[in-house]
Amino acid sequence: MRPFAYQRAGSAEMAVSLAGSSATALTLAPVQFLAGGTTLLDLMKTGAMAPRRLVDINDLADAHGRIEATPGGLRIGALVRMADAAADPTIRRDYPVIAQTLELAASQQLRNMASLGGNVLQRTRCRYFRDPSWPSCNKRAPGSGCGALAGVNRLHAVLGVSDACIASYPGDFGQALAALDAAVEIVGPNGARVIPFTDLHRAPGATPHIETGLQSGELIVGFRVPAGPWTRRSLYVKVRDRASYEFALASAAVALEVADGIARTVRIALGGVATRPWRARAAEIALTGRPIDEETAWAAADAAFAGAVTHGGNDFKPELGRRTLVRALIEAARMEV
Repeated sequence: MRPFAYQRAGSAEMAVSLAGSSATALTLAPVQFLAGGTTLLDLMKTGAMAPRRLVDINDLADAHGRIEATPGGLRIGALVRMADAAADPTIRRDYPVIAQTLELAASQQLRNMASLGGNVLQRTRCRYFRDPSWPSCNKRAPGSGCGALAGVNRLHAVLGVSDACIASYPGDFGQALAALDAAVEIVGPNGARVIPFTDLHRAPGATPHIETGLQSGELIVGFRVPAGPWTRRSLYVKVRDRASYEFALASAAVALEVADGIARTVRIALGGVATRPWRARAAEIALTGRPIDEETAWAAADAAFAGAVTHGGNDFKPELGRRTLVRALIEAARMEV
């Protein structure tokens, strides 16, 4: 680990001021915010990230570490720990997909430490990114190439990929936020703003090292999740190599509004198969206004993966993704709410 300076912020405004004009690209930013540190410190130890300064934001928990429920929805502070959100009675009852994405992630020890703001910004598990001994990684070293394209890519994405990067987004919570049309509260040098969660992460394109739409020095302080008739009929299906402490090969977050056996509202986000939390809007359109059964669920799954691009090791992922989505849709349709 390379030497770095450490500072502690007492407010969001102070944190932003201490961050200064750090670069937009997460890997290259000279200043990083520190909450749970469950991803950042690992990457600093390997040398995949080497910030010159860490700004500790844990003292902001009083303002941004609470869960607030109203008839209009949820406000979840960015410093809420994963374990606390997963155990919250209101979330478990009214927004089960959120609780499930958190319970199925990491280990209990990590969930006790990791913050939700940090969780949505976690970096890919691509070995070419995380191990600096590999010279080719456009996320870590822009312009160096993508070692995964012709290398070991079993865990990599099939949706949203480019010739510069096929790394998959590793998170689970992000799929719930995408499916539920959540918004992100941000503070920065130019003040506060709120953006749709689906606008937070960027497709890799030609600049995979720029992973989000956050501007220089900006800090996520919370998430807004609107209430709706679909939030209780929601769930998360995660398929992985082992039953615990493993990242998704394919996952699906589904939220449905069903009346008289017909899908009135359909919300779908996919994980493990895409370069960012992936809202499957073509699948939603294919299923809306129709009964949910094996035939219609498969039609929606086919629409979701119509644009999939594979690279050898991950040729199995479109079919696994389709099966995962079909299972999630059928199970959600059968839920008693």
